[in-house]
Amino acid sequence: MTVVVRPARPGEAATLTALCIRSKAHWAYDDAFMKLSAAALAVDAADIAAGRVLVAAAAKGPALGMAAVLGDGETVDLDSLFVDPPAIGSGAGRLLFQAAASMARGLGARRMTILADPNAVSFYERMGARFVRNAPSDAIPGRLLPLYEYDLISGVEP
Repeated sequence: MTVVVRPARPGEAATLTALCIRSKAHWAYDDAFMKLSAAALAVDAADIAAGRVLVAAAAKGPALGMAAVLGDGETVDLDSLFVDPPAIGSGAGRLLFQAAASMARGLGARRMTILADPNAVSFYERMGARFVRNAPSDAIPGRLLPLYEYDLISGVEP
């Protein structure tokens, strides 16, 4: 299967949000956790309109994954990167990460931070991100998550 990365299109926010929810639920989080996470998993139509959301898809097929790069300046955030569970292992995540890093460089950033789900730590480490510290979750009060940083100017591509 050939996977391509493209900008998200207007009108895709609901479809991409559903993909994010499926992807997060893949890790067997309970209903209470998923309910608390819902707002953080929502893809914002304004971010799509601003060109900050990317989609991985099979040629002319449905979305296999998505990523969003938010912020400006020397450091931007990989705000989200989710792959639909049936597409895990397809290479969609790696392509999305590479495209997000390219987008961040195009924005003039030197670093990209990643507040990672613990289940995604090995993926981000394979991509070359380095652990910085644990940081508060943006969705679950009292939960700490691993915070990673990816150097955008080292020239190393995952």
